[in-house]
Amino acid sequence: MDPRAQDVLLCDLCETDPLQYCCEHCDINLCTDCVSKHLSDSSKKHKIAPYHLHRKFTPKYSKCLKHVEKDCEMYCESCHIPVCSTCISSGKHKGHDISDILEKLGSKKQRIQKDLEELEKKIYPRYTDISSAVQTEKAEVETNYGKLATIADQQGEVWHREVTAIVNKRKADIVEIKTKHLSLLDKHADEITHRMTEINQVILEMKNILDTNDISLTSTYKSRNNEFNKLPPTIKVTLPSLSTPTINTETLNEMFGSLTSLSVTTIKVLLDEPRVTDTIDTGYYRLYSVSCLSEDQVWTRGYNKTMKLLNLRSKLLTSIQTKSGNAPRDIVVTQDGDLVYTDYYDQTINLIKNKQIHTVITLQGWRPHSVCCTAANQLLVIMDSDDLKQSKVVRYSGSTQKQSIQFDDQGRLLYSSGGDISENRNLDICVADCVARAVVVVNQSGKLRFRYTGHPSNTEQSFYPDGITTDSQSHILTADYNNQRIHILDQDGQFLRYIHCGLLGPYGLCVDTRDNLFVAERDTAKVKKIQYL
Repeated sequence: MDPRAQDVLLCDLCETDPLQYCCEHCDINLCTDCVSKHLSDSSKKHKIAPYHLHRKFTPKYSKCLKHVEKDCEMYCESCHIPVCSTCISSGKHKGHDISDILEKLGSKKQRIQKDLEELEKKIYPRYTDISSAVQTEKAEVETNYGKLATIADQQGEVWHREVTAIVNKRKADIVEIKTKHLSLLDKHADEITHRMTEINQVILEMKNILDTNDISLTSTYKSRNNEFNKLPPTIKVTLPSLSTPTINTETLNEMFGSLTSLSVTTIKVLLDEPRVTDTIDTGYYRLYSVSCLSEDQVWTRGYNKTMKLLNLRSKLLTSIQTKSGNAPRDIVVTQDGDLVYTDYYDQTINLIKNKQIHTVITLQGWRPHSVCCTAANQLLVIMDSDDLKQSKVVRYSGSTQKQSIQFDDQGRLLYSSGGDISENRNLDICVADCVARAVVVVNQSGKLRFRYTGHPSNTEQSFYPDGITTDSQSHILTADYNNQRIHILDQDGQFLRYIHCGLLGPYGLCVDTRDNLFVAERDTAKVKKIQYL
């Protein structure tokens, strides 16, 4: 029966009027008006008959490829092909699961109907939204890049004004120095002219004496040649120079400002139904932490002193015991692929490189709890005081303390005891404070941004966050041990959705480079790899 018989059955051609007839040859349902339209196609044979709601369905069997005279009335579930009765009796499908072809057809059509509804109602509208967003972004490109060009022009105008001011100042300095130079030369010329006038006067006087016989003039003559032989000092003025250093284009570009490269970020959407893709059996009595070395290898730590490196098939690749013999409190893989673990009772933070353990930090009065590696390849460590009354987050570069975060703006403690820690892509520091039953997020400077204390739908058990991690989309994921699920938040603390996936006691979390989530189940001691984006 036509699946639409559940509702008002409509004509297959116009899809508006109720059907009243069917063409048995063409297997099409028709209303009264469309019968003539259908019969107008003379290339095919037609047989119009009244459509009865409960009429017997006449199936159109496919012919068997091996036995052309036979219809395929059965379906081999093992071979995934339609088969005829001769195929079955031949023994070629002995032991295979055989089902009725009509039952298979019905289930297939149900699946097709379900897929059709999902495509039309869920998937295609998402593509429509994405396409609309792309078109909107394209429309904004001209405006945004125009703004960048305007900024460059404005910066150029500023530089032009500065360069013009410098040039005018240099030219003014040149005029001032030139005036001083000419003044010196004028003064020197005046002194020489005065001497020359005196010499000419003396020459005239001497010639008069030689032309006269006046004894008194001759007797009173005094020579001034020695005086005039002392020539005035020569003034040598060195012309000023204007240094014109070679312009370093690279330095000039740096001074002008830089244009960042085009940054492309792939936006991943959350799956409606996250799914477990792999399960790793760690063999621990209890499992607490997991940290990704790669997409198919993870470090784990449990209720003993041994840390294990396992692949997705649960194969043990490497195992390392702590230096002190204590169980590690937390583990993390660095950007260099080395393993860091905290030793709560030994009060140390240790680095494992080439299977050798190096104690990097030894604490006094504090005990290290959880640790994470930052984008800058530094360590963020949440630690408890020896009396368990205080907790703080400390940033280390190597063994050097760079930052300590403990109080909010009102001087109140930000953290209780214990919890897990992770750095988000926006450099926020996220802590799952299990004692306070809250996710506490501060910015890079240590200023409180928000606290997340669970979603109102948490009605079964109180919110108990333990493990925490972040992904490439700046989502914050925290394990809710009591309620057997993962909470997904955006970077501003807004709840997005849960991940259930049949989790039992989710405890530790980590995300690999492809945003696959790894969940350490405490009580089953299994690691589950989950695709949620």
